[in-house]
Amino acid sequence: MQMTMRNKFLTRHNGAGRGDMLLGVVAVFLLYALYNSGFFTEAAWNDFNRRFYQNFIKDRRYMMLVDGLRATIFMTSWATFIGLIVGLILSVIRVAYKGGARIPVLNALANTYITVLRGTPAMVQLLIWNFTIFASARDLNTQYIAILAFGLNSGAYIAEIFRGGIESIDHGQMEAARSLGLSYGLSMKLVVLPQALRNVIPMLFNEFIALLKETSVAGYIGIDDLTRAGQNIQALTLEHSQPLVMVAIIYLVIVLFLTHVVRKLEEWLSRGRR
Repeated sequence: MQMTMRNKFLTRHNGAGRGDMLLGVVAVFLLYALYNSGFFTEAAWNDFNRRFYQNFIKDRRYMMLVDGLRATIFMTSWATFIGLIVGLILSVIRVAYKGGARIPVLNALANTYITVLRGTPAMVQLLIWNFTIFASARDLNTQYIAILAFGLNSGAYIAEIFRGGIESIDHGQMEAARSLGLSYGLSMKLVVLPQALRNVIPMLFNEFIALLKETSVAGYIGIDDLTRAGQNIQALTLEHSQPLVMVAIIYLVIVLFLTHVVRKLEEWLSRGRR
């Protein structure tokens, strides 16, 4: 058992090392391409500085990116919270039905919900929520519509994450709890769900990362998120490269940081299981 855990630990770290090596190769390639294009010449560097000032420093336009990032994180955080609630409810319904609970209607609704929301693009769902379902509610903040749309979409994915986590727990845990006189609901709440949650925490962080990037389409309904902020700077300066490259860099830094957090969390959970 110890050797198996050690092998898993080494495999994870070898994979992380290969990922870091790949990033290093890509970075070297980009630097080489920039060098060949003359980017590091004095004239090119002066032009870069001039455009950078025009795009971000003049009139404090960098604040547009800051405000956009704030809106993106706000939407992602609340959408994840909604997704956790919806996903937990859906997963419990599906697992309870498999366990013999007589809830065929609820199970059918849960399956339909998951199938439809996972089978259609999030951007299409966002547009339907804004321009169809809430078409008459023009005084409603579109940011709340986006949070609802992304949250319900995320709930379909989180439901499958929770379901997999619950079903990974030995069935004997439920049987032991029931033999002690606990009801099915209490057994699930006090015995099964805490263990399942521990197993799925890294996957929930990965869903947060995916949702963070998915909210980049919020600009289609007029929300000044991070991506839309870059487009707004483009419209002001008529510069088509630096604003979007800066947006991409901000997303990349956030995702790399969160990925590092997930990696450390997985290591901590692996040590806790030994």
